[in-house]
Amino acid sequence: MINKIAFAALMIFSIGISNAQTNTGSNSRDKLHIGAKIGFNYSNVYDSKGEEFNADSKFGMAIGGFLAIPIGAYFGVQPEILFSQKGFKGSGKLLGLDYDFKRTTSYIDVPLYFTVKPSEFITILAGPQMSFLTATKDVFKSGSATVEQEEEFDNDDLRKNTFGASIGVDINIDHLVLGVRANWDLQENNSDGSSTTPRYKNQWLQATVGYRF
Repeated sequence: MINKIAFAALMIFSIGISNAQTNTGSNSRDKLHIGAKIGFNYSNVYDSKGEEFNADSKFGMAIGGFLAIPIGAYFGVQPEILFSQKGFKGSGKLLGLDYDFKRTTSYIDVPLYFTVKPSEFITILAGPQMSFLTATKDVFKSGSATVEQEEEFDNDDLRKNTFGASIGVDINIDHLVLGVRANWDLQENNSDGSSTTPRYKNQWLQATVGYRF
């Protein structure tokens, strides 16, 4: 499902701006840009080993910076660094009682994009990404009881450094940058595959608004 949403979002961003290219001004494709951006993630997980575990998507924060380095007018590289919240929600029954569970994982994401710039207004990005786990927070609710557990760095159930991939599109309107990304972990989280700590990989959509100099 999230893959279909990602494809639709990228198509809308790519096509929707094509009619807005009536603005005038100098071409900035061959210029170095540094910028900051803020937005949100819409994240979920999938069980990479096939155990029975159903998860719902959740929202999280994304904030960071980027450096757009041109290689001529049409190509370039763009490293980024972001604080990025991911995770999932779930629900079920335990000892006959309904429960809700939410996990929030906080990462420092460092993607390295290779960019193609078919016009001054559109940048297409794709590349590898490393994600560094900084904290996890689990919230378990059943009836009137709520249990919260938060850990920083020392959660042995989760992989600390995860390799992934990311694709996206940036819409450049003068100093304003509207971005959308689709991201996937290529390594599992190293949990034990049980119903409470499933063996999963993160996948998330990201939408941001940024300002470039």
